[in-house]
Amino acid sequence: MSDNEEGQGPKSTFSTYVAEGDQLFQKREYVKAIESFSTALSLQPDDKNCLVARSRCYLKLGDAESALKDAETSLKDNKDFFKGLYQKAEALYTMGDFEFALVYYHRGNKLRPELQEFRLGIQKAQEAIDNSVGSPSSVKLENKGDLSFFHKSNGVRSKHLNHPHKRESKKHGQKMDKNEKSAKELLGELYSDREYLEKLLQDEDLIKGKIRTGERVQDLIVGCISYLDTRTAFWQQQKPIYARQRDRKIMQQQWNRVLHKPPTDPTRYVLDSLEEIDTALSSGNTESGLKKARELMKVVKEWSGEVLPNKREVLGNLHSCIGNALMDLGNMDKALHHHEKDLELAKKGDLMDSKSRALDNIGRVYARIGRFQQAIEVWEEKLPLVCGGLEKAWLFHEIGRCYLELKRYGEARDYGSRSLMAADDISDEKWQLNASVLMAQAELKLGNYKACVLHFERALDRAKLLQDDSASEAIQKALREARHRVTQ
Repeated sequence: MSDNEEGQGPKSTFSTYVAEGDQLFQKREYVKAIESFSTALSLQPDDKNCLVARSRCYLKLGDAESALKDAETSLKDNKDFFKGLYQKAEALYTMGDFEFALVYYHRGNKLRPELQEFRLGIQKAQEAIDNSVGSPSSVKLENKGDLSFFHKSNGVRSKHLNHPHKRESKKHGQKMDKNEKSAKELLGELYSDREYLEKLLQDEDLIKGKIRTGERVQDLIVGCISYLDTRTAFWQQQKPIYARQRDRKIMQQQWNRVLHKPPTDPTRYVLDSLEEIDTALSSGNTESGLKKARELMKVVKEWSGEVLPNKREVLGNLHSCIGNALMDLGNMDKALHHHEKDLELAKKGDLMDSKSRALDNIGRVYARIGRFQQAIEVWEEKLPLVCGGLEKAWLFHEIGRCYLELKRYGEARDYGSRSLMAADDISDEKWQLNASVLMAQAELKLGNYKACVLHFERALDRAKLLQDDSASEAIQKALREARHRVTQ
């Protein structure tokens, strides 16, 4: 949500944008979360907690440089801000600057020794440094396309590959057995694929061809091999299991493109396509994700239920993807249409998770365009489907905010109370803060100034605990006004 959408609804407060960003982060919608945090920062540019929150999103998207920039900005006025120190260390670690990361992990641990995050950071940074240095007999990989690492000492080197950083063959041969074993360990099941890619490069007829997108087969194969080379170097340094699993999946998708495999397995084809769509939308490539979703929907609609048993669920998922993309592009009417189609399919198939998703998105559209009563009705229908405490805290708060916009302050207070209870159950200080502010605002409008003061005081305690200076300042200002009214 951005301020450019004022024509579609009233401008929200800083805390509301931050709360929205937090919820989107929890849902792994990092691009949208960045938009919310950026809008919040346009209202309060120096809020260090919001900068850290946006930095975390950038890091999730792999944009370590932007993450580092936000982390450093959060430390501009307070070099001992522990959240900023931790985020800077995480960004440096992701960039491969393990030594510098270790410095900031140590600095944070000195300031806040009770926090486990800094201790774990010190451990993983030290291990990464040790792994990257290795033993005296090990060979450190170069991240510059040196593919000789993968060849056996008596192997044949392909004439199609570039090797700008050749090592002396004799010295290289002495290390080969150990390196070959390491490559197999790091690449796992992709090692055999890599060997096969090498053989494909020797097929002159194949490498002269092009795939449907116009890309040369030779370029794609070499790109795949180079990709494996750089990932092996990364795994050599820190061996992140989650990254290996993710990157192997990406590599397998590229491999399928090389082999020109038709979708003989419709379910596998759909799952891979949905993953591509989700990746495009999550990385901010909205137009590309929207195009892929529409193309896949055309294909799926032509298939029978026998070909794709869960056809209804797939179509609902695609409507949801298209609706979210259209929301990002500001086309609210069409977005609403697709989310309503998602809901219709979910109800027909008795798909509870899909129904909850559709109701969530429909409510968001209504709230964005200022139709708060409709948003309330849709979100209240979703309530029985909510399971997690965090989602409850968020949903109760959003319904309460809608009631506040409608000047129905009693209902706003009641939902604020429910949001606070849900936040207390999971000990979530951020949502305790948001819910307390909502209740204080409702009590203020109802003229219950003493209750208003109590809620603002609790909110202030949470803001201080979170080291949220901007929230503390805003709450203190509101608290002074509320106390003044009590004494009148």
